[in-house]
Amino acid sequence: MAEPRGATAVPETFDPPPMLLTVEETARRLRIGRTTCFRLVRAGEIESVTVGRLRRVPADAVPAYVAKLRHRPAEAA
Repeated sequence: MAEPRGATAVPETFDPPPMLLTVEETARRLRIGRTTCFRLVRAGEIESVTVGRLRRVPADAVPAYVAKLRHRPAEAA
């Protein structure tokens, strides 16, 4: 059905992707466990920042961590 004359469409608001992720969101993106992700953050393997009392992971730290894993030499089995 067509819009009535004079009616204007309301543009959808653009909500940019988050710049900071929770550790849980980071774990979901990496498809790893929450505890493992907290351990990696605590060890400094995944970059994180403190905002007040909150620990957050910059969104660009996730692909940086994956790139670091890809360039790491294979461990002996």
